Amino acid sequence: MFISKPLLTLSLVALFGTLSFNAFAAGGAVKVTSTAQVELELMKDGKKTFVRQPVEKAIPGTEIIFTNTFENTSDKAAADIVINNPIPGSTTFTAGSAFGADCDILFSVDGGKNFGHAETLKIVDAEGNEHIALPKEYTNIRWIYKKPLPTGKSGDVGFRATIN
Repeated sequence: MFISKPLLTLSLVALFGTLSFNAFAAGGAVKVTSTAQVELELMKDGKKTFVRQPVEKAIPGTEIIFTNTFENTSDKAAADIVINNPIPGSTTFTAGSAFGADCDILFSVDGGKNFGHAETLKIVDAEGNEHIALPKEYTNIRWIYKKPLPTGKSGDVGFRATIN
């Protein structure tokens, strides 16, 4: 069976909206919900404004904002929160777009086996030449939340990627 690339991409984006990715926390339960949105530019009273809305249709070249909201649902502070997120296939990570307040943000170029800061990731090409990994070569992102998260509190982490 053949699935066209745009249809496959739409399916992956739609699927992302219903998944919760790896999240770990010591000392508490953390609920993670994920969303995929597009940002639209609107003119209101002669001024540009930006609004986000859920992805309904997306074609190659569309930039998607992927956000994971993590919430402490336990009765005590949650510590050592780690969220792992694959960069969806058929997309390319947008350089500099990863966000997360009070987080150490790490990247992987090997499917999530090893993580490091962007400037430390290296790729060895077929000829044996080594170079610093380019954002388009990232496969996964990891956020390490640096503080205890109080009961009932939440935070957001995420990134932007463009559909290939």
